[in-house]
Amino acid sequence: MMYEEVTSGSRTRRTLTGAARVLMELRIDGPLVVGLSLIAAYGLVVLYSASGQSLATVLRTVARLVIGAIAMLLLARVNPNFLRRSTPWLYAGGCVLLLIVEAIGHVGLGAQRWLNLGLFRFQPSELMKLAVPMMCAWYMHERPLPPGWGALALLSVIILLPVGLVAAEPDLGTAALIACGGALVIVLAGLRVRVMVGLVLLGAVAAWFGWSFMHDYQRRRVLTFLNPQTDPLGAGYHIIQSQIAIGSGGVFGKGWMNGSQAQLEFLPERSTDFIFAVIGEEFGLLGLLLLLLLYVFVVGRAIYLATQTQETFARLLAGSLALTFFVYVFINAGMVTGLLPVVGVPLPLVSYGGSSVVTLLAGFGILMALYSRRKLIGS
Repeated sequence: MMYEEVTSGSRTRRTLTGAARVLMELRIDGPLVVGLSLIAAYGLVVLYSASGQSLATVLRTVARLVIGAIAMLLLARVNPNFLRRSTPWLYAGGCVLLLIVEAIGHVGLGAQRWLNLGLFRFQPSELMKLAVPMMCAWYMHERPLPPGWGALALLSVIILLPVGLVAAEPDLGTAALIACGGALVIVLAGLRVRVMVGLVLLGAVAAWFGWSFMHDYQRRRVLTFLNPQTDPLGAGYHIIQSQIAIGSGGVFGKGWMNGSQAQLEFLPERSTDFIFAVIGEEFGLLGLLLLLLLYVFVVGRAIYLATQTQETFARLLAGSLALTFFVYVFINAGMVTGLLPVVGVPLPLVSYGGSSVVTLLAGFGILMALYSRRKLIGS
C-alpha cells in the first residue's frame, strides 16, 4: 500500500509508507520505472542470445543502463525552472558540438558522428534529441497558442538547423528522430489541421527536392523498401532475412538461443537495429506482443504524467518526450517488418547501444521532474 492510516486521539491521518516515501524523495514515478526496468531486463535476455552469447556485450549494456539510470535519477530532481532557463544554452552548445563534429569528428562505419574524448566517444546528435524539443517548448512557453505563421517559421529554423547538421554526417535515422521530437511539440501546441496538411505537402515537395542530395546508400534504402526483391543479396538482404526470421518464429517461437537466422548469422545487425526480428524468431508472436504491451504501458504512463503538468513548457516538453519514445518503437518495428525504410533506429532499451540508452533514460528523468514539481510551479 502507498499509504498507512495513523490514529491520534479522535483524528486519523494518512501517511506515506516507506517505499512511497523513498519514491517521493527521489521524485521518480514508480510505475514508469517498473515498466522501463522490465523492458531493460527483457532486452538483456534477448541481447545475450542475439550477440552470440557474449557476456561482455551484456555487461557493457548493463553499464550503460546504470549510467542512464543515474542520469535519470539526477535529472528527476532538477527544478523545471532551471531546465527552462538552461534550454537556450543547451541548444546552442549542441549546435556548436555538431559543427565541431563536422570539422574534426571521428569517422566510424562510413559516418562522421562522434567526438573522441579519449576515454570514450560522444555523439552530440543524441544530445539534440532532448535539446530540440526543449528549445521548441521554451520558445512557445509565453507565446499564444496555437503558433502563427511567424512562430512556425522560427520553429522550423530551430528544428532544421540541427537536423541538417546531423543528416550531413550522415545519420538519417537520428536526424528523423530529432525532427519528430520538435514537430511533436508544435503539434501538441494545437497546430491547426489545415496547417498540418500544408506542412505535409511542403514536406513531400522537400523530400522530392532532397532526393538529389541523398547519399547512394540512402537512395538504395528507399528503393529497397519499395521492392526488396530487386536486390536480394545486396540492399534488400536485411529486410528479406528479417522477414524470414519473424515469420519462421510462428506463435510460440523456436526457443531462446535456438533461432537459426540469428544464431547462424544470416540476420545482419541482429544485436542492434534488427533485434526485434530475433525476438520474433526465438519468442514468436507472443514474445513480440509481450514486449509491445510493455512499451504501451510505458508510453501510456508517460502520456498520463505529461497531462498532469500545468505550465506550457512542461506540458509541451513532457508530451513530446512521451510520444518520441513511441516513435522510436514504431520506426524500429516498422523497418524490421518491412513497413518502413531502414533508417538505423535502435529498439529502445533492447538494442545494443550506448548514447541512445542514456539519452532515453535522461529524457524520462526530465519527464518525471516536470511531473513531480507540477504543484510547485505557476504557469
